[in-house]
Formats: sequence, structure tokens, C-alpha cells
Amino acid sequence: MTVAYHKRTALAATLGLAATAWVVTVRQMHGMDMGVSTPLGSFAFFVALWAVMMAAMMLPGLAPAVWRRARTTGAVRAVVPFVASYLVVWALVGALIYGLYRPHGTWAAGLLVIAAGLYELTRLKQHCRRCCRARTRSGFEFGLYCVGSSIGMMVMLVALGVMNVTWMLVIAALVFAQKLLPAKAAIDVPLALAIVALGILIIAAPGFVPGITPSMATM
Repeated sequence: MTVAYHKRTALAATLGLAATAWVVTVRQMHGMDMGVSTPLGSFAFFVALWAVMMAAMMLPGLAPAVWRRARTTGAVRAVVPFVASYLVVWALVGALIYGLYRPHGTWAAGLLVIAAGLYELTRLKQHCRRCCRARTRSGFEFGLYCVGSSIGMMVMLVALGVMNVTWMLVIAALVFAQKLLPAKAAIDVPLALAIVALGILIIAAPGFVPGITPSMATM
């Protein structure tokens, strides 16, 4: 079999897994969103659901790395542990979130979103973002860099409503764009400031932000 065949097969499998994960996530999260007051359920349930959520949100952005991996190794089976170890990293993040998370109010949500926006401007974020677009030795290492690049966005998701599919889609699109496009201050700085402004709006006028309060989330 040719290298081109392996690359196409690995890419199709990765994107197919992401699409399946979206279907499972949307079905599983139906009726669970309560905005900032969303409960997480049991540890096993949340970590399993979080892993599926991360597969849905993060695997499309992993496609270039999967393509490079298949081209270098020439075998689809080499991609499987790469993707699996990448998702393990995000599952560990989910376990950490479960330990730290509490249903919270709009003030806490706003402050977390502001912090997420400010994180976008840090050197750590920029360094991890560059590494998340480069070649790495393993999926675990690649996952660590991608966590460093996207953790602000994940904090924003948890703050806004961890079971909110709409916010998942928005944040997944932002993460995907940041993985594929090189960093540019003309785009990244306004985005960071927009996230900070969203956090301020959540504190000042939460009624204008969809899905934040339980009543709005269940409408």
C-alpha cells in the first residue's frame, strides 16, 4: 500500500472519529445544560463524556499532525497510539477539572472568562501554540503542548456552561483556527480583548449572554 493511501486512511479515520464524537456528545448532553449551575455528575461519567467532547472538539485540529505522522511512518497503525495518547492527555485534564469544578455564579464565570482572554496574550500561550503546530515525538507530548495552547478556551467553556453545545461549537471553531493558522497579533490581540470584553459583559449584564443562567440555558 502506498504512503498516500495510509495518509488518506488515517485522516479519514480521525475525522470520522471526530464526527462520531460530535453525535454522541450532542445526544448525551441533551437536557443537561444549566449554564453556570451545570452539575457534572459522577467522576466516571464526566471524564468519559469529557474525553468524547475533546475528541469532537480537538481531533479536527489534529488532522495535520495525523497527516504528517502517517506520511513519516507509512503505516496507519502508528497513528492509533498517537491519537490515543493525545486524547489521554485531555482525559487527564477532564479529571483535574472535575476535582476543581463547582457550580458557580455569573461573577465567577465572568472572572474566569477574563482570565482566559488575558491568557491568550501570554508568552506561554504563544509558545505552546507554536509547538502545537510542530512535529513532536509522541501524541502525549503533542497533547501537552495543545493543552497549553487551548487551556484558556477550555476554561472559558467550563465557565460559560460545560454542557452547552453552542459554546462548544464556538470554542471548537476558535481552537481549530488557532491550530491551523500561524499567530498574528492583528487577529490574536483583538480576539483576546473580545474574550475579556465578554467576561466583563457576563459580570455587568449576564442576561445579554445566551446560555449563562439556568433559566436561559434550558429555554
